[in-house]
Amino acid sequence: MTISEAQNKVDEWIKTYGVRYFNELTNMAILTEEVGELARIMARTYGDQSFKKSDLDKNLADEMADVLWVLICLANQTGVDLTEAFNKNMEKKTSRDKDRHKNNHKLK
Repeated sequence: MTISEAQNKVDEWIKTYGVRYFNELTNMAILTEEVGELARIMARTYGDQSFKKSDLDKNLADEMADVLWVLICLANQTGVDLTEAFNKNMEKKTSRDKDRHKNNHKLK
């Protein structure tokens, strides 16, 4: 599935099942909450924290998908074409950082 297809799929789902998008500020708060849930799993899986019983049913891929879902909602409701935005961002990063990381002694 392309990014554009994902944006269309989320929009169709919202119109079919979700009634309407939550407002932008609500979705921003939800995005922050979802990133926090992702961070909790990352800290417990790859960091030093141990899992709590309430964390055991959490799924890393599902939490990443939740973050992506809300980000797509925000893009849709603010008129951002994520394919175009991502391509421009890749060009910016390539132009700005093409040698930066290769020359970083900390990464060798």
